[in-house]
Amino acid sequence: MPLSEHEQRQLEQIEQALYREDPKFGRLVRSSDPRVHYKRKLAQGLVGVAVGGGLLAAGVVTLRVYLEAAGAVVALLSLVWAIVSWRRHVARVRPPKAKATATAKPQAGSGSAPARTRRARMMERMEERWRRRQEGGRM
Repeated sequence: MPLSEHEQRQLEQIEQALYREDPKFGRLVRSSDPRVHYKRKLAQGLVGVAVGGGLLAAGVVTLRVYLEAAGAVVALLSLVWAIVSWRRHVARVRPPKAKATATAKPQAGSGSAPARTRRARMMERMEERWRRRQEGGRM
């Protein structure tokens, strides 16, 4: 069960007081917190994107194709790493909401349908389109 906003604020205040009173213990506790690692990885990914962009720009200016390619690869990989870290951080900060009970039925056409349901519908549409293409090709 997730904490209420008031409880979260109280917990943050307690943590801040702990960090002020005993910084060594605070660093030890903070280093084991996965949110800190995700934030650090996000920052590293963004720095990597900047470095990759710099390499790409340097390659364009100096007309070195290998420098452009290296910059593009570094920027792309860093961007992917930053996005993955961001998603993990957000998932930790905002845990998924509790699932509805078995008796509750989702309303048709509502925008609050779970992502899995949307994916299932999308896959069904794609399969139907594939079947139509295969049938159309045989005629």
